[in-house]
Amino acid sequence: MAGIGRALAVTALAVLGFAGCSNVQTPAGYVGYVTQGAILGRARFYALQSGPTSSGLGWLLHVTNVSVTPYTYTEDFTGDSAVLSRDNLRVSFRVHLLWKVEAERVKDLVEHYTTLEQGRQSEEVVRVAYNNFLREPLRTFARDEVQKLNGLEIKDRISELGDLIAKRMGTLTKETPFAVISAVVGNIQYPKEVADAVAEKMAATQVLERKQTEIEIEQREAQKRVVQAEGIGKAMAIINERLTSQYLQHEAIEAQKAMVGSPNHSTVYLPVGPMGVPLVGTLEHGK
Repeated sequence: MAGIGRALAVTALAVLGFAGCSNVQTPAGYVGYVTQGAILGRARFYALQSGPTSSGLGWLLHVTNVSVTPYTYTEDFTGDSAVLSRDNLRVSFRVHLLWKVEAERVKDLVEHYTTLEQGRQSEEVVRVAYNNFLREPLRTFARDEVQKLNGLEIKDRISELGDLIAKRMGTLTKETPFAVISAVVGNIQYPKEVADAVAEKMAATQVLERKQTEIEIEQREAQKRVVQAEGIGKAMAIINERLTSQYLQHEAIEAQKAMVGSPNHSTVYLPVGPMGVPLVGTLEHGK
């Protein structure tokens, strides 16, 4: 009986041991924070593993997988959170922060920037870490940079604002598990009365620009007509200068010669003037 009891005990321990073993998986794009539990006492850090991989069969292993691909978190500054600009204009906007967890610092992230709970998903771990360390500094830096500008300047300097916020966040996260990639400011909203005034000003500016264009077109047309008139005047002056009596007589003789050589009609020629050529000039009445 004693032998049977010992055999049963060994079998039970073997079954229990096998049941307590696990092979934890980490997919691509993740780093796994692997812990090893104990029947009595707390779990302890076991290893980091970069996916895609698995730990192999081990006793009481558990993994928390943390994505090391970029995240985008957005902070809204609307309603009561809207920010006063330098000229006291209340401005609403959003800031989008693009960042990721440094793969080699996942252990530091899990142990110092979040609370480790068995079964917690990667997104939860990262969200807790973001809320604990990044969120409030991001909001503070965004408010601070916006307050340095006049209200209507903000929409024209959103790229600069994003760069300034990203630079400050980068300084804050140096030597931490957080790698800031960029910050983008967008969705700028002004109070309705300000937006309406800006729209009216833009419409008036467009009307003025259109009228200015029309004036320039008319000026160009007037210049064109002047140039045409000057050209006509110069042409007439040249013609008048060349239309001498001798030239006209020459042209008349050439016309007579052409008519004489034509077989289609008879020509009667009455010579007048000196040397029998046509007279060119103005004759006084009675002569």
